[in-house]
Amino acid sequence: MPKMKTNRGAAKRFKTTGTGKIVRNKAYSSHILTKKSTKRKRNLRKSAIIDPTNFKGIKRILPYA
Repeated sequence: MPKMKTNRGAAKRFKTTGTGKIVRNKAYSSHILTKKSTKRKRNLRKSAIIDPTNFKGIKRILPYA
């Protein structure tokens, strides 16, 4: 049985926590920042845990994470 390949794009976007949850960075923080409030931009800097509905699909493309 050959080794499974990791999706390299996903590997750069997601990290695994010590407890096995998958962490992602938030979108909408790269440009057109003048109309966004300071509070909104500050909250976009924080990472978030992925939704349970997406967990199965992300685990499939990150077999060794």
